[in-house]
Amino acid sequence: MKAIRNLLDKQKPHFEKGGKLEKFHSMFDAMETLFFVPNRVTTKGAHIRDAIDMKRTMIVVFIALLPALFFGMWNIGYQHFLSYGEHPDFWTMFWYGFLKMLPIIIVTYGVGLGLEIIFAQIRSHDVNEGFFVSGLLIPMIVPPDIPLWQLAIAVAFAVVFGKEVFGGTGMNIMNPALLARAFLFFAYPGNISGDKVWISDKADAFSGATPLGDALTGHFDNLPSVYDMFMGFIPGSNGETSTLMILLGGLFLLMTGIGNWRVMFSFFAGGYIMGLLFNLWGYNEYMQLPAYYHLVMGGFAFGAVFMATDPVTAAQTNKGMYIYGFLAGLMAILIRVFNPAYPEGVMLAILLMNVFAPLIDHYVIAGNIKRRQKRLKLATN
Repeated sequence: MKAIRNLLDKQKPHFEKGGKLEKFHSMFDAMETLFFVPNRVTTKGAHIRDAIDMKRTMIVVFIALLPALFFGMWNIGYQHFLSYGEHPDFWTMFWYGFLKMLPIIIVTYGVGLGLEIIFAQIRSHDVNEGFFVSGLLIPMIVPPDIPLWQLAIAVAFAVVFGKEVFGGTGMNIMNPALLARAFLFFAYPGNISGDKVWISDKADAFSGATPLGDALTGHFDNLPSVYDMFMGFIPGSNGETSTLMILLGGLFLLMTGIGNWRVMFSFFAGGYIMGLLFNLWGYNEYMQLPAYYHLVMGGFAFGAVFMATDPVTAAQTNKGMYIYGFLAGLMAILIRVFNPAYPEGVMLAILLMNVFAPLIDHYVIAGNIKRRQKRLKLATN
């Protein structure tokens, strides 16, 4: 690290004001803060001084994503070789999945960070660390065979129209990663829906639909066991299949104080209660599916732990977090069961609640003010 520090210190004057590479200061600053904590400190005025900053927060979330990411890489290889009836060793399957995931990650970070640097340079701002996590979330919520050019367009759309037009990190009203997924679904549905995209280069004779795909088409006899869905031995998006690995990441977030347990708990509660209500109704087989099945199918757990808890787009008040998470989980199962064109309702539910989060906070705060005014009025009387 000392060699890197010396190299950066030697080149830094060229990127400072008056240097010959002054126009690329934001790009250099992004590279420097990737390796080292910024050496700038507050000198005056009122500031919150804390050991945790955005960079450390993003690193903790990044680490929490790794169990699901690594399992996803292995599962890509596992599903591929399973379709051909082959059973190679662990590392062969992992390496296959790693090579499938690597281009997706490179394209996502290349396009996303490139646009972030351009906008930061235009505005004369520092490059924010927000895309450090978004750049990993996006590859984990897309299929392994997603065309890279479509992914690049989706990432560009999410960064420009979902983030930068609102002012950048911290100002966006919707989760950029989910916005990229939504763009792919509505712009190129053929490459993000159906059974063929969930298994990389599968055998032609092999039928490998996701559990949600089987439930949508009424093939409930083909549903894998709850154990297989909980562990993640099923087709699906790159990093969403293993509920166990996702929960491990969520536990790490809670232990470090980064994750929000109110949103996570209420999200699972909303989804489970909606599943129970459908069980009482029982109009068709899908509604009779045990409520706990919904919690381990599709991207429900991933959405609850990593998407709905986004501190920028979620509700900010404590009571609002319960309402926001509960309604998001409830809507996810409602959309999943009632909308035959879209079996996975988590993405749409969270994006919808992202839009309503400020309104929820508004009414929570307004209610608090009314109660305080009422108490004050009673006290004066």
